[in-house]
Amino acid sequence: MDITALHAARDRIQADPRSGQSLLLYALLKTLSIPLGGHAYLLTKLREMNPDTRRLAYDLMELMVQGGPAQAAWTEAMAQMDAAIAGK
Repeated sequence: MDITALHAARDRIQADPRSGQSLLLYALLKTLSIPLGGHAYLLTKLREMNPDTRRLAYDLMELMVQGGPAQAAWTEAMAQMDAAIAGK
């Protein structure tokens, strides 16, 4: 399983946790991380993403379909992104 998109999202969020693009990615990742949560993310949010961020979002959705959230790397990356968003 290629987790390149996950690490790219983590790096982007850590680099600028307050940017709109980072917050859109973070919200998507939090939604994709909820098991059996129905993955409720407004697809209209994709319009707010620039083309690069939108491509990354599609790759993250594919990673979710492949079982990414069940992997330790996903959990670790989410913890790092949670810390960045929290300002830690």
